Amino acid sequence: MQFKISKELLVQIEQLIHQKNDKELEVLLNDLHHADIAEIFEELDIAEATYIFKILDSEITAEILLELEDGVREKILHGLSAKEIAEEIDELNTDDAADIISELSQSKKEEVISELEDLEHAKDIVDLLRYDENEAGGLMGKELVKVNENWTVLTCVKEMRIQAEHVTRVHSIYVVDEDNRLKGRLSLKDLLTTSTKTMISDVYIKKVDYVKVTTPNVEVARIMQKYDLEAIPVVDEMGRLVGRVTIDDIVDVIKEEADKDYQMAAGITQDVESSNTVLELIKARLPWLLIGMVIEIIASLVLKSNQTTIQQFSTLIIFVPLLSATAGNIGVQASAIVVQGLANGTLKEYSRQYLIKELSVALISGTIISLILFLYHSLMYQQYLVGFAISISIVVVLIFAAALGTLVPLFLYKNKIDPAIATGPFITSTNDVFGIIIYFAIARMILGF
Repeated sequence: MQFKISKELLVQIEQLIHQKNDKELEVLLNDLHHADIAEIFEELDIAEATYIFKILDSEITAEILLELEDGVREKILHGLSAKEIAEEIDELNTDDAADIISELSQSKKEEVISELEDLEHAKDIVDLLRYDENEAGGLMGKELVKVNENWTVLTCVKEMRIQAEHVTRVHSIYVVDEDNRLKGRLSLKDLLTTSTKTMISDVYIKKVDYVKVTTPNVEVARIMQKYDLEAIPVVDEMGRLVGRVTIDDIVDVIKEEADKDYQMAAGITQDVESSNTVLELIKARLPWLLIGMVIEIIASLVLKSNQTTIQQFSTLIIFVPLLSATAGNIGVQASAIVVQGLANGTLKEYSRQYLIKELSVALISGTIISLILFLYHSLMYQQYLVGFAISISIVVVLIFAAALGTLVPLFLYKNKIDPAIATGPFITSTNDVFGIIIYFAIARMILGF
């Protein structure tokens, strides 16, 4: 059953904090999941959240840290000493610990690392901090189970027991050589059903999916999704096993990418959250608004240059909003499907067949819309030639919008620019300008003006 914070629970927690009744407060919160406690933290002020944080056991608070929103976590960490943060870090897996430490200032980062009790843990964290956070190296954890191909099954089992003590969940058993180069993986079934004297080299599976430390995190997510993997090993430039990426990290990557693409499609140029300040929100949203304003000014100048035509055939201007909205929708629909295809790997480059498909959709949709529009215009205004001009113009504009929506994201992707830019204001604003130009050019040709 999903946990829901009640007003009564918040009031009870606040009262216990003010009474400094640490024992009862700890008993109350220990019955809750760490994700639910994180949700409660976000409803309290930072002083109250920090107070609770300091009275709970590090095993719980370390997990709470991972669930908190970035802004809340930053404020809580700011109120903790380097030693207190180190106590939390000691309870976390290396990948999560590195993520938390990377958010600290350089001086605080060094203090925290020096306070870590487990030197091997500290060494692994420092190693992870040198990798780019957007690559497999910055995503991986050091916790894994590996065996040497030259061991017997008996030796392998003994070594695995020692290693497994430091691994929360064993997804796979990796096989390496004397130089720690990844050779393959070991089936647990084969391990259990094989003689203890058998060499690992005789039973391990040589086929294993892996990524390099420099593989972009989006590509790691794509590979794990494609092959339905719970974890994937990571190797360095020499093929040595250095870590593994687990599915929980990939879920975070997918969510972050989806959030970023959604915001970019809405014309937001920076990663923002609802908790950001007004100034941060303005910085993220204003650039595309200004770009859109400039493009729409150009559209208004195009309209001005066609004043004579508009005066002669006044109904032309009536359908400009319909033209802009419909062309914008067609363009955004086309670009959204292309961006989705690029993201999930079903579309990797320009395809003439796909372009023809999108143009066909625009042609058929535009023809249906234009027929309805022609009938409406004929009944309302009895200007059949003008209605015909409007209908033909709209079909052409929609085909142009579909072509633009299909080709622009492909062009951006080829030039290593996020194609999600093309699913928002860029497409709609560009369609406005070119759509109006095409609209009036065709109308003038048909009307002989």
